[in-house]
Amino acid sequence: MAEVVSEESRERDRTTKPVMYSSAGIRHMWRIEQVDDRPVVYTYELDPVVAGYVPTGIHHSRLIIDIGFPVDIDLGRLLG
Repeated sequence: MAEVVSEESRERDRTTKPVMYSSAGIRHMWRIEQVDDRPVVYTYELDPVVAGYVPTGIHHSRLIIDIGFPVDIDLGRLLG
C-alpha cells in the first residue's frame, strides 16, 4: 500500500490510514511526501507482535527495498 500525502490528507495519511491498513493485515506500507520540493518515501512493515507498523527506512534519492521481490526506484526521476 502506498499513500501519497497532500496538504489536505496529511493527518489521515499519517495517523488514521496506517491503523486501518495494519488492521486489514496489509504487510507493507509506504508514505510518500514532498520535502523541500523532493519526494521522500517512508517505508513500514507490519509487525504482528505489536499489531502495527514499524519503520524500515526513509528514502530520499533512491528507494531500494525488498518486499518479497526487489524494488529499486530513482526518486529524482519522479520530479520530471
